[in-house]
Order: sequence, then C-alpha cells, then structure tokens
Amino acid sequence: MTTNDSHDSIRAVQWQGDRLRLLDQRRLPAEEIWFDCVNSNDVTRAIRDLAVRGAPAIGIAAAWGVVLAAQKGEDLVTAMATLRAARPTAVNLMWALDRMNRGVVAGADAAALETEAQAIQDEDLAANRHMGELGASLIEAGSHVLTHCNTGSLATAGYGTALGVIRAGVAMGNIEQVYAGETRPWQQGARLTMWELVRDGIPAKLIADSAASHLMKDGKVKWVIVGADRIAANGDTANKIGTYQLAIAARHHGVKFMVVAPSTTVDMATATGADIEIELRDATELLSIGGTRTVIEGADAWNPVFDVTPADLIDAIVTERGVILKPDEDQMRILFP
Repeated sequence: MTTNDSHDSIRAVQWQGDRLRLLDQRRLPAEEIWFDCVNSNDVTRAIRDLAVRGAPAIGIAAAWGVVLAAQKGEDLVTAMATLRAARPTAVNLMWALDRMNRGVVAGADAAALETEAQAIQDEDLAANRHMGELGASLIEAGSHVLTHCNTGSLATAGYGTALGVIRAGVAMGNIEQVYAGETRPWQQGARLTMWELVRDGIPAKLIADSAASHLMKDGKVKWVIVGADRIAANGDTANKIGTYQLAIAARHHGVKFMVVAPSTTVDMATATGADIEIELRDATELLSIGGTRTVIEGADAWNPVFDVTPADLIDAIVTERGVILKPDEDQMRILFP
C-alpha cells in the first residue's frame, strides 16, 4: 500500500452520468444516507443546507450543478447565479463556477461541461495527495497533532486537505496521535472527522473545543493543522469559527500552525482578511444539538460560522503549488504572482 492509498477509503461526491450522488453529511455518523441531485436547484439546496460542505467539495458539487442545468435545459446564467449565492465565504464555489462559466461563454455543450467538471474533481484529488506529502514532510516523526472542523474526504474530492496531511503523516510515521475538536454548533469534528479517522484506522481522540489550550499546554501537540475557506493575498485565512482562537493558543504554547488548502482557495484579489465576507447563519443553530433544543425559549444567539486567522499567527500555508513559510504578501506572491 502506498502513502497515497493508505487510510483513504471515502468518496462522498459521486457523478452518476445524469445525477449527482452525495453522502448526506447532516446524517453522519448515525446513518450513511446517499441522495441524488437531478437538477441545479437540488445542488443549491444541498450546498445551502450543509448536506455537502467543505470548500473544495462545495465547488465540485456546484460544477456538477452546472452540468445538470445544461442537461436539463435550464437557463445557465440563472442556475449559476443561484448556485453562487448558496454560500458566500468559500472562494472555491466562485472559482468553480467561474471556470464552468468560461465553458458556457465559449459555447460548450453538456458533454463538454461534464468533461470540465470531471477535470475539476480529478485535479482536486491529485492536489490533495500532493499537499498531503508536502505538509507531512514538515512534521517530525511521532508527533501528536490537533485539527479543527472537517477537512477530509467528505470536504473534498477525496483524501482531504488538512486531513490529507494527517493521512500522509500517519502513513509516513510522522503522526502518532490525532486530536479532533468537536466544532460547535454543527459538530463537524465530532460527527465527520472522527467518522473518517475511525473508519480509516487513524489513531484519534475527540476533545471539546474548549479543551484545546489545556491539551497544548502539556507539550505533546506539535502542530495544529487546519483547512481554509479563503486565503487573502497577505496570507490571512478564513476558516471554520474557532480557528482563530486555536492559532492564538498555539502561538502562546509554542505549537506550530499549518493551513492546508488548494490553490483555488487562495484569493489574491482579496487584500486582507478584513475584506472577507463572514457568513452569519441562523442563530437557532446554536440553540439546539441534533434538533433538540438545549437553550431556554426566548434566548437569542450570534452565529458566525467562520473567523479570520491573521497571517502572522500561521507558520506554514501548504498548497499543491508548494509550501509558504511565515506567509505575508511578498511570500504569497512568489507562488501566486
């Protein structure tokens, strides 16, 4: 078994020729339910309602949504605008739709658009495997690492971004133990990351989000490894809410902080993190767990789902183009001129 093949068994976005089959991430780990999207509106709902999530997977699903729109004879301009509005923060969604739109403008038919969408998906998987090797090579043998949210096969074409580094690191012997934060309010770490890690035989322990600093204090965790939904031109990075506080805690405790994302997540047109739109979701998501209300009726909540980690708290940004150490605008422009 090669490094690329080990601990890698999950493909959650599957094109079926006339429909897009998705593993419903809202139902994991209790149920492994697959459902089919047969038109672009189905894909839009799946993205908006978090049945498919993770920046690369959102972009891939949207590309297939355009293919479905073409196959069904939908108005492609309207379909792409609707897909674009499904989630505002992840730049991969916009990038994938822009790439598909270039084909539409050039007169591509449904078959040609299908070829383009498949290329987007295949390129993502190849990028993840390469990033896994690059990131894992930065980690010393026998390390313990901490990750946040879900950045694995469920969030991508396969293998994963930050979780791809972890998969490669475990296979190489560089990672001995993985800790996953639960990631409130949707519990992507508890429900999804732990599902992937256990399923693929990776040594893992779940922690409460609020236990991260205490965990770092004992000195065993050497790296925090996270994904990204948008990386600005200066290296500031938007990721799942809670990432920023992990970066602060990591710096305080001398723990290295790694961001892993494909080049499609880098947005050189966005100067700094201050220019990134942060998605606010329904406050009621914080008032319940698994559909059961846990907070008194009449209570309100504030529910941003991303935050921005400043570049000066990031030790390494890993993309398939290479590794950027101590990122700033000058370093970013070397790989992204």
